[in-house]
Amino acid sequence: MASPTGTTDAPFGRMLTAMVTPFTPDGAVDYDAVRRLATYLVDEQRNDGLIVSGTTGESPTTSDDEKERILRTVLEAVGDRATVVAGAGTNDTHHSISLAKAAARAGAHGLLVVTPYYSKPPQEGLYQHFAAVADATGLPVMLYDIPGRSGVPIKIETLIRLAQHERIVAVKDAKGDLFLGGQVMAMTDLAFYSGDDLLNLPWLSVGAAGFVSVVGHVVGADLARMIDLYRNGDVVQALAVHRQVAPVVEGIMMSAGGAIMAKAALGMVGVPVGPVRLPLVAATEKQIAELRACLVAGGVKLTDA
Repeated sequence: MASPTGTTDAPFGRMLTAMVTPFTPDGAVDYDAVRRLATYLVDEQRNDGLIVSGTTGESPTTSDDEKERILRTVLEAVGDRATVVAGAGTNDTHHSISLAKAAARAGAHGLLVVTPYYSKPPQEGLYQHFAAVADATGLPVMLYDIPGRSGVPIKIETLIRLAQHERIVAVKDAKGDLFLGGQVMAMTDLAFYSGDDLLNLPWLSVGAAGFVSVVGHVVGADLARMIDLYRNGDVVQALAVHRQVAPVVEGIMMSAGGAIMAKAALGMVGVPVGPVRLPLVAATEKQIAELRACLVAGGVKLTDA
């Protein structure tokens, strides 16, 4: 299925949030809340794309059947007006291929494929893994380069090789090497997306297409405005937005981690999404208090008590 918001230079849209997965109090997937959250992110937070069942969506602890139903629910809710990208990456190539095929059958607009974690494969293994998943369907692929979690970076030579695959079209970068990313963009047609909210504006300055954000759960509209301002040449005002949302980035990304704190933040803005699944645990009272202060400092309107 064609992306409803993709362009040649931004194949998955520009403002994407890596969506959390809502759960009921007893730990089951809350599909009604999935639908409400997706609608809120697109209609109120100006996301023109969503990542479903990424790490922030607690993909390691959701089953394949749950992933497919979550994806179908999001597509039904917003698939006509946002690019819906399915997380299909694991450290098992055959399993990743299976997830990719299921996502294609469900109607996903694209795939997010993370570097195989823990196994620490050599670069040839990375190349063959990504190519095999890209070969498995007709969907465009966004690579996810996050050595802090996977233990292995995708080196520049491997990115250049992978860029020759017709369906590997983008990179979500959480490596933080803007110089290398700029080199890859200059030498290939790969679109880069900032995968680190601390570096969203710097990534735009070296040519990134947009963001795959976690703080977009509560300041997505601000980040979309930052992208618009920068692309229209108003760098001063884009910087002002960057500074405005900085406390929110600190509160969500620099404490207990993305999924935990994003879910806590959503509860504070009146979009409850339930608990996290073990091995993640709820934020502490101290972390909640610090998060609340950061959200207020960033101009986020809170609705909880």
